[in-house]
Amino acid sequence: MAIREVVTIPNPILRGKARKVTSFGKELQNLVDDMIETMRVAPGVGLAAPQVNVALRVIVVEYAEEDEDGNQKPAKLYSVINPEIIKRSGETEMGIEGCLSIPGYAGEVERAQSVTIKGINRHGQPMRIKAKGWLARIFQHEIDHLNGVLFTDLADSVWSIEEERGQVIAAD
Repeated sequence: MAIREVVTIPNPILRGKARKVTSFGKELQNLVDDMIETMRVAPGVGLAAPQVNVALRVIVVEYAEEDEDGNQKPAKLYSVINPEIIKRSGETEMGIEGCLSIPGYAGEVERAQSVTIKGINRHGQPMRIKAKGWLARIFQHEIDHLNGVLFTDLADSVWSIEEERGQVIAAD
């Protein structure tokens, strides 16, 4: 495993449409492992292959949800190949997003409150994920990356993060 460089704007790969994965060999396994390690070191809660300069439809997401009592559950790791949102809730909500590929900025983005994603796991098996809340937001953000869409394209407002004020904004 290796930590890969996260590309930032204006790198053109961030604006392209990623290619569908057709081979599930060692190269793909290495990419997924590297993406997980890179995401964790960044640190982030999600990463799309174009962000590490690979134009393939691969995302990784790691997020810890809360239970009904507000206690944090253990983080769950997802590796999804060729992800596709097949259902979005009609209900939306605004939320603050950041991005490892747009360092120093955050924005308020409206997203579906819940989504259903279909894709393939790293071993070539079909998978389906139902996500709600912040997990749904993360999946929408990462899948947008595969289509060349950045959160700044969707944001109602974007601002510079003032590090000296100690603001903490979740980044993907």
